[in-house]
Amino acid sequence: MTDEMMSLRTLLEKSADADLLREMVGFAAQRLMELEVESLTGAAHGQRSSDRINHRNGYRDRDWETRAGTIELRIPKLRKGSYFPAFLEPRRMAEKALAAVIQEAYVQGVSTRSVDELVKAMGMTGISKSQVSRLCSEIDDKIGAFLDRPLEGDWPYLWLDATYVKVRQNGRIVSVAVIVAVAVNSDGRREVLGMAIGASEAETFWTAFLRTLARRGLRGVKLVISDAHEGLKAAVAKVLHASWQRCRVHFMRNVLAHAGKQGRRVVAAFIATAFAQEDAETARSQWRQVADQIRPKVAKLAALMDEAETDVLAFMSFPKDHRPKIHSTNPLERLNGEIKRRTEVVGIFPNEDAITRLIGAILLEQNDEWAVQRARYMTLETIAPLSDDPFVKLPAAAA
Repeated sequence: MTDEMMSLRTLLEKSADADLLREMVGFAAQRLMELEVESLTGAAHGQRSSDRINHRNGYRDRDWETRAGTIELRIPKLRKGSYFPAFLEPRRMAEKALAAVIQEAYVQGVSTRSVDELVKAMGMTGISKSQVSRLCSEIDDKIGAFLDRPLEGDWPYLWLDATYVKVRQNGRIVSVAVIVAVAVNSDGRREVLGMAIGASEAETFWTAFLRTLARRGLRGVKLVISDAHEGLKAAVAKVLHASWQRCRVHFMRNVLAHAGKQGRRVVAAFIATAFAQEDAETARSQWRQVADQIRPKVAKLAALMDEAETDVLAFMSFPKDHRPKIHSTNPLERLNGEIKRRTEVVGIFPNEDAITRLIGAILLEQNDEWAVQRARYMTLETIAPLSDDPFVKLPAAAA
């Protein structure tokens, strides 16, 4: 009798109780994953085979929310590439968090008319405060563990961005900043590092946030990419001692506003010649030539170029393969779009905990999606030289 049949028989011999269905579903899911990974590796677990094309690399734990209850899965990891079971719902956590925030606003009597209508349409009018409290607590524990997890290794590139949402505070509706940090580690993979909520994007706020990341283990940062903000720039220099890249896309929007409708295309093409150079030195030289050509006709535009040269061209000092991804905050556009889409459904949050609950769930799911992507965001060969870890920099052994 095979091990799988013995395990199944053990389950069936149990007395009928509330846990039996959950354990049966868990057994089936685990067996399904093992079969899927077996087909991906070309051989069964521990089997020696000439047909083998990949190897296992341990497991990672994940909770699976089902109608039978929470099932603890052990998802197999592969040495090359990644594996993620198709039956898991990647958007479940965010949907659950959104429902919790809407319900909380409703039962506290601080929801908007649109939220009230949404609650009725979803059939949630019969919920109680205790039910909502339990749901929120369940979600908050998972989000808190994710946002406070230790950060290991080097993180050469760090993207920072902020968005604003409305929340009720002391009977008033105020706008607060929500900042998000995303980074690439020395393995070439992206991760969401954290988030924070504050009254404004002041230097003290950015400094406190970056220090929190540093206490959790953030190190090895070489370049921080963000929109132009003096408070953030000062905080980066104070806490991380890293270079700062001003978002090239936002800079171009600002500078072209001074070029006039007729001259925007020409000016954009001129400035782009600096970005097309092979190295930082020639890029700076070309940048100054373009500024001098523009200066007689549009002095203010040329002055903006003079002032922004160091910050806009910072990315040119890094590997050429990385430059398309580090010259702006564009890599965060999809994530920001998802955050805006979900927060607009709520409109006005009942409190700051609700903001963390919803946006934290979105960030957790995005992090999971990045974790299972087959391709690294940046290759090991190009990211390794940026690491402060001597073991990462070790050359490959000769054949």
